Amino acid sequence: MSELIDELLADARDRMGKSVEATQGEFNSVGTGRASPALLDRIQVDYYGSPTPLKQLATIHAPEAQLLTVQPFDKSSIKNIEKSIRESDLGLNPSNDGNMIRLAIPPLTEERRREMVKVIRHIAEEGRVKIRNVRRDVMHDLRELREGGDAGEDEERRAESELQKVTDAKIADLDNHLKGKEAEILEV
Repeated sequence: MSELIDELLADARDRMGKSVEATQGEFNSVGTGRASPALLDRIQVDYYGSPTPLKQLATIHAPEAQLLTVQPFDKSSIKNIEKSIRESDLGLNPSNDGNMIRLAIPPLTEERRREMVKVIRHIAEEGRVKIRNVRRDVMHDLRELREGGDAGEDEERRAESELQKVTDAKIADLDNHLKGKEAEILEV
């Protein structure tokens, strides 16, 4: 196969790997009943009109197994931070004393565990879509190479089958992470 095709496949492998990593990171932001600062990774706060990740606006600590504390750098943002946490899909009820927000992490009920599993399945599906989008883009590039005369039909077909193998492997990798996270959430 030509160097161009090898580069396209290497790029696809890399981008799909990044999609799996990003999805795994999002999995970590879904709770398992224990306090972890990563729970708040997906929270975006309206800070002077622009959505800003919470971790850029505050220090987040887990002083106890069932408690998170959020210490804003700018005290004036405390109301917006509280509102963003309350409106998130985490089901947490923040309380603030004017300086710091406390989040009691409730033990997971069976119903809440099922909701969390739905959330991570949705995150996993978004990850699969990202991987398939990379495949679609590379397929398009391969077609352009063939149509431009830089690759033959056989080369294109071989590259497409290699690309499909990479896609299947990355989706299987993502599904394994999903199974592990589901087991972690459902563990009582």
